[in-house]
This record gives sequence, C-alpha cells and structure tokens, in this order.
Amino acid sequence: MDAIQEFPAVLGPSVPAAKPKMLPLRWPGALAGLKLSNPIPPNYRSKARKLRLRLSLSGIGKPNAGTQNRPDDITRLQTSFDPRESIRLLRTRTWTLWDLQYIVLAGYITFSLAILPSAPLIKMGAVVLGALLLLMPITRQFFLPSLPIWTYLLYFFASRFIAPEYRPHIWVKVLPALENVMYGANLSNILSAHTHAVLDILAWIPYGVGHFALPAICSGFLFLFAAPGTTPVFARAFGYMSIAGVTIQLIFPCTPPWYEKLHGLEPAHYGMPGSPAGLRRVDELFGVDMYTTSFTTAPLPFGAFPSLHAGDAILEALFMQYCFPRFRPFFIFYSVWICWSTMYLNHHYAIDLVGGGIMAAIAYYISRTRFLPRPQLDKTTRWEYEYVEYGDRPRIYDEESAGAYYGTNADGNAYGSYGLGLLTHRRPGSSDSDEWTLGSSSSFDSLSRGDTLCGSSSSTPGILSPTTPNDDHVDVWSKVRIGAKDTDATEVYVAR
Repeated sequence: MDAIQEFPAVLGPSVPAAKPKMLPLRWPGALAGLKLSNPIPPNYRSKARKLRLRLSLSGIGKPNAGTQNRPDDITRLQTSFDPRESIRLLRTRTWTLWDLQYIVLAGYITFSLAILPSAPLIKMGAVVLGALLLLMPITRQFFLPSLPIWTYLLYFFASRFIAPEYRPHIWVKVLPALENVMYGANLSNILSAHTHAVLDILAWIPYGVGHFALPAICSGFLFLFAAPGTTPVFARAFGYMSIAGVTIQLIFPCTPPWYEKLHGLEPAHYGMPGSPAGLRRVDELFGVDMYTTSFTTAPLPFGAFPSLHAGDAILEALFMQYCFPRFRPFFIFYSVWICWSTMYLNHHYAIDLVGGGIMAAIAYYISRTRFLPRPQLDKTTRWEYEYVEYGDRPRIYDEESAGAYYGTNADGNAYGSYGLGLLTHRRPGSSDSDEWTLGSSSSFDSLSRGDTLCGSSSSTPGILSPTTPNDDHVDVWSKVRIGAKDTDATEVYVAR
C-alpha cells in the first residue's frame, strides 16, 4: 500500500499532478473565443432580445444615461456667439471629399464678386459679414446649410454683368422644335391662347407668389415638424440645383415662348429686354408696376431651359411628401398647378418643365439616399425625436458606430443619435443573419414608421421577428422547422 501511495513521486516531474480545470479569469472581450452554451433557455431568448432592444433605445444601463446621450442632443440649437468655437471645430475636423463643395461655392462667390461693378468697400464688407455669420455658432447653424442658396442668389443677379463677347449663341428654334417633336404642338401657345382675369389670378398665385415664398415656408415646416437635420439637406439640395440651373441657362441660352410671340423665330441678341408676358395683365389688374419692371430688367431673359419655377416646386413637393406623406395629393396638385401657370403665362415651354423636373428628381434622389433623415411618423415635432437615421445607409450613426459628434458629417452640421450603435455591433466573423443585426437599416426603418417593435408585419414576414436561426422556429419561407442550436457566450448580452 505504501508503494502504491509513493508511485506518483517515483514518476517525478514527467507526470504532473492533475489539477481541476477552471474558467480562465479574462476580460469580457476575451471570452469571444470560448465556446459556451447559452445559459438563457431557448424559450426565453426572444424575450431577452426584446428587453435588450428596449433597454438600448431607452438608454437604461448605460454610463451617464440621461446626461451624455439625452434626446435633446440631436434637437438642440447653438446659442454661442464665440467664433473661437468654430475655429476649434475646424482644426479638429476630419475632412472628406464632400468638403470640396465649399471650394466650389467659394469659386462661384469669387466669380460673382469679380464681375460685379467696382465697389471694393462694399465687396469687402460683404465678405467680412459673411465670414462672421459663418463663424459664430448661433448663426453658422443656419447660414452654413443655406450657403448654396445665398451663392445662387449672388450668382444669378451678377450674371447680367457677364460681357456679351463671352456669352454663347442664343438658341431660338431649339425649344419650339423639341416641343413639336415631343408633343406634336406648342402647349404653351395653346394654353395661353384663351385668357381670363380669373385664370390670370389662378396662374399668378403659384408663379408670382408661391415661387418666392414657398422655399421659406417649406423650410419652416421641415424645421419644426420633420426629423432633425432635414432642413439643412433641403437647403443644400435647393441651392445646388438652382446653381446648376443658372449655369445651364448661361451655357445653353434659349428664348421663352413670349419671345416667339413678339419676334417670331428671328435671331435674338444680348441686350434685348425681357418681358413679363402674362404677368403684365396681373399688374394691370392690380394697378401696380411690379412684374413688368422686374421681368423687363431680368438678369437672364433667355434662361428658359430648364425651368427653375418647375424645378423648385417639384423639389419642394418631393421633400414635403417624404416628410408628410399624408398630404401627398396636395403636393402633387401644387406641382401640376405651377407647371400649368408657367405655360399659361407664356414663360416656359413644356420641355423646360421636364428639364426642371429631372433636375429636381436628381437632387432629391441624392439627398434621400445619402443625407436625408428618415421621418418617424409617430412623431409630431422635431423635439420628440430620440434618434435619427440618415439616408439609406446600412448603419446608424451614434457614439459607437460613427460617433455622437458635431460638425463632421457630409452636411457640415452637428448631429447625433441615441444609443442605436449597440444594435449594430457584431462580433468579428459574424454574418448578416446574426441576431445583433436587429438594428439594421431595413428593420429600424420599419420600426421608425410605426411597425411592431419586435414582431413581423403581415407585408414583410420575418423581417423584425425576434426569433433568430439559433432558436427553435419554423422558417417563414421554406416552412421547415429548424431546431435550436448551441450558441457561444457572446450571445449573452447585458445592456451597458
């Protein structure tokens, strides 16, 4: 018996004494390589995921919850007048290719100021005032997104001073020919052949009033009732589309329908006055001389194509119907209304309206797919938003995926979100079918529009289903029951 007890000692160090296996003491991040079974029973995993989703949306369990990532972080406005804050922001800014837009705008501003009549003190004062408005945070948040609009206005009114020897040939026959080829007739001449005072007023309301007032009205509605960040995207889309429209009008000048009525198809030349066309009847009706003078001295009397009246109205309608789909029929009606008025007043051909509509559609498509915040139809005002999703991107901006920071997005404005990065976090090597992709673009787009929080809708079965392929469930497409699988320890999640 003593020999048996001394047998391990005889073997010496070659056979060490067996020790009980213990779980190594590691940080939670090091447990990703361990294969452990999920301690949560399969029947309760869906409930755990639902609870985790609600906790991440509400911010419970996160450090400094309720102070660092408050809902008002994405809706608050800057109130500081200190330009040094903007300078510090520029020093720490991560520059991207989208920032080339400011170089382009600077080029348009420089060109416009250069062709304006000599007034160095006024020009220098305008530059200093503009720089001050862009540096003070309280004014920068409004003037920086609207900088393309101010650039467009300066560019449009300064274009009258471009010397005729640098301007291209004026096309007189192109638009009437395209009108006859596409429609078989001149729609503008047909619609303007029969006039009446009531029709004049109906055409004047959108063309002479709505065109100038609606951009500000739409901006106000988008600021108050749409998702935070919608108004800056609208302002940029509006400004860049208008700049592109004026550039096309300068490169490809064409005569409008009123020129054909006054001069036929005779060649046009620079220096000829413009015409108010049908708006002259409105001036006579009200006893004023507003449109007659303004259109006679217009900077671009031969800027028929494309029609910015139609382009602006269609762009406004697209943005408004996206944010307020309940009123989509009214927005469509207004677009048709202003298109009719431009032809009735003899200011545009139908082909001009098509060109403006195409430009508006392009500007809206780029804005929606990359920059436009997604509306949440259960929210009434901007101050009810707790998080924001931008464009059609597959990830959601927040402090973990892109950072809750200010001034580094493509729009140049401050924006943040409310803890949705926890739902997009995935361990290395995981696929799109992992349960941590509940916060993907498609799922939260449905969630933000009022669909069930953690359940599939009738139109899209399984998209928001709380059951993952690791659970015992029936596949909605193949109708085959899939058994429960063992999962690793990374599926056990505790909200921070």
